[in-house]
Amino acid sequence: MANTLIGITIDCADPARLAAFWSAMLGTAITEEHSDDSGWATVGSRHGDRPRLTFQRVPEPKNGKVRIHLDIEVQDIEAGRREVESLGGSWTGTRNDYDEGVVMVMRDPEGHEFCIVEYFDRVDRSS
Repeated sequence: MANTLIGITIDCADPARLAAFWSAMLGTAITEEHSDDSGWATVGSRHGDRPRLTFQRVPEPKNGKVRIHLDIEVQDIEAGRREVESLGGSWTGTRNDYDEGVVMVMRDPEGHEFCIVEYFDRVDRSS
C-alpha cells in the first residue's frame, strides 16, 4: 500500500485570515473558504502537486511551541523574511546558518512557527 501526504490541518482562531496569508506566501489559491459558521478554509487541493493546507477554527488559543512545523524554501532569505512580514507574519529572531543553507524561524499571523530556508545548492522544482 502506498501512503501519500495530501494535506496538513492547522488549528487557528481565524481560518480565512490564515488561508489568505498562506495563499499569498505559497502562491497557491484558496480553494475552499466556507462561511464563518463552518470554521474551515483550504489552500490548495488534494489533487494538486503538493499537500494542501486546511485551517480549522478551534476555541482555545495557541499555547507554547508547536511540535510540527512547515519548512518553506525561499530563493533569498532576507527577501523571504520581508515577504513574511509584509503579509502579517513575523520573525522570531532565530537564524541558523548551516553548511547547506540558512534557516530563519518565522511566525504566521496567529503565531504558528514555521521556517524559511535558503539552500546554497538550490534544486530546480519547476519540472
